Amino acid sequence: MGQDASPQLGDELFARLVDYGTPQETRPGDVLFRPGDVDVDLIVVARGSVDVIRTETADVPAGTVAKVRAGGFVGELSLLTGQNVYLLCLVREAGTVYRVTPERLRELMANDGELSDIIFRALIARRELLQRSAGARAVEIVGNPRSAAGLALRTYAARQRLIHVWLDADSPAGEALMGSSGLTEDDLPAVVMPGATLKRATPGTLGQQLNLTYHRSSKKPVDVTMVGAGPAGLAAAVYGASEGLDTVLLDAVGTGGQAAASSRIENYLGFPFGLSGADLTGRAVLQALKFGAQLASPCQAVKLDTDRNGGRVRLHLPEGDFLDSKAVVIATGARYRALPLERWPDFEGAGIYYAATELEARGCVGSPVTVIGGANSAGQAALYLAGRGSDVSLVVRGSDIAAEMSAYLVDRLLVHPRVTVRCRSEVTRLDGADFLEEISITDRAANTTRAQPCAGLFCFIGAEPATSWLTGIATVDNGFIRTDVQLNNADLGPAWADLGRTPLPFETNVPGVFAVGDVRSGSMKRVAAATGEGASAIASVHKAISGFGYRLPKQERAGDHDARDGRRLARTGTLLVPEDFRGVRIVASELEPPNGIEPLTSLSARCARSDAASSGWP
Repeated sequence: MGQDASPQLGDELFARLVDYGTPQETRPGDVLFRPGDVDVDLIVVARGSVDVIRTETADVPAGTVAKVRAGGFVGELSLLTGQNVYLLCLVREAGTVYRVTPERLRELMANDGELSDIIFRALIARRELLQRSAGARAVEIVGNPRSAAGLALRTYAARQRLIHVWLDADSPAGEALMGSSGLTEDDLPAVVMPGATLKRATPGTLGQQLNLTYHRSSKKPVDVTMVGAGPAGLAAAVYGASEGLDTVLLDAVGTGGQAAASSRIENYLGFPFGLSGADLTGRAVLQALKFGAQLASPCQAVKLDTDRNGGRVRLHLPEGDFLDSKAVVIATGARYRALPLERWPDFEGAGIYYAATELEARGCVGSPVTVIGGANSAGQAALYLAGRGSDVSLVVRGSDIAAEMSAYLVDRLLVHPRVTVRCRSEVTRLDGADFLEEISITDRAANTTRAQPCAGLFCFIGAEPATSWLTGIATVDNGFIRTDVQLNNADLGPAWADLGRTPLPFETNVPGVFAVGDVRSGSMKRVAAATGEGASAIASVHKAISGFGYRLPKQERAGDHDARDGRRLARTGTLLVPEDFRGVRIVASELEPPNGIEPLTSLSARCARSDAASSGWP
């Protein structure tokens, strides 16, 4: 880690690095950047030396974080995320530095693989070292560990990998910070940083203060915008940016999506010992940043114009801002459903959770908890919580836990001494004062109800698509978005005739607007499937942007043979075939597939019916 954070560049590599910069002569005491500065440069020290300093706050004195001598460079991951700096860079010994602007740094990352790998590793290593050092005290968050507002802020900071320290309000350190900063209980959660104190802070106000929300830097449309930073959106961003597209990724909450709520994923290809959802999506964020994608979070898309005025798609953002794109990929995913129980909203974030990570679980260690759900996410949560010393009741509405859960999870749950599986059961009552304390579980088979203590209720049921902000996009009745094979002539407006093509794989009924992952009707609710869809959709984005669609040959009419497999085309209806068939529209009410192969029309209908089933993340 230390070697990665402070790489020794040879003469040739150092010369390549300074070629991207502009020289500046320095004198002792010169300020190269200070807390609050935005769009700072990578500082390459050719002669002399500089200090990186954490400035004093109400409860922490100033301190030196790093000393950088000739041959080194100053910067960490905020150079790529766009976050404003919270440290001071001061010249200690006179000399020469080279300033590499953010634009030139992007060029370096794109053009020099060897040098970019060294710098990228250093930026990541420094972020991790700073998080574990006194440098993290530059951003202090204080709040009630079991309040919904405190959990939301803490989750955002963790998912964004912000350098910060969290202080429980009732701890000695938390009380000291509140006293020195003049904070009261009514001000919590609060953020204390150089030059600013945020009272009743939210992810939105913190993101805005740190310059992590979206800022339109040009009136030109970007190539592609992904809405939603779960596995599907992240995969699309990685592949879009790596293939040269000007890529923006927006998320209303924080990167990671529903997958980040998973404590452990063991069936993802290439990770035989498993990893957490937050680790997996965190790595994807780094990949997207490396290739030049711009990430903005929290940044909520509130409306999508579907008229493609001027050949572009306009996304409306809060406070009247907007973002124009040549293409948009909707990857907003699906949310777990709440139960229609009295006081459910009162306990959300205060005993009721939709994730089971260290942040949610730390208030429940050793106390009885309940997990609701019968798919993989519920099973993983139950095992994780049991492993932290809690007695876990796994409440499953169905009669068989194996119906929707992977076998390896079922086997472990059934033999775990701290897990009790209760099938054909439901949570029917909640009790507590400010925090959840007790629940009632009704056994539908025995027609009995029993109350039991509960320090945490972890809910992983159903899948509700995040599509309420959309209009003009074709969906099935339950709100999931229909694409390519699921669209028919009635869905397609005159814009398609003007384009002379049919929807590409993953394209919706609006040209240039795509849907991937859980939000798409018929998708498989798994991390690997979501990443595959996000990556695959970029091929269609390229085709849409370039203006090349696949046209049905004029001589091909109803009743003609399809040259690809000799099957007969019927005379009524339409069906779009997937990418294997290169987007050709087949005029058909029902194909005659080879024996044993399910017709795509019935397959699409069956997949659409599965959307409302329990989400099986991962």
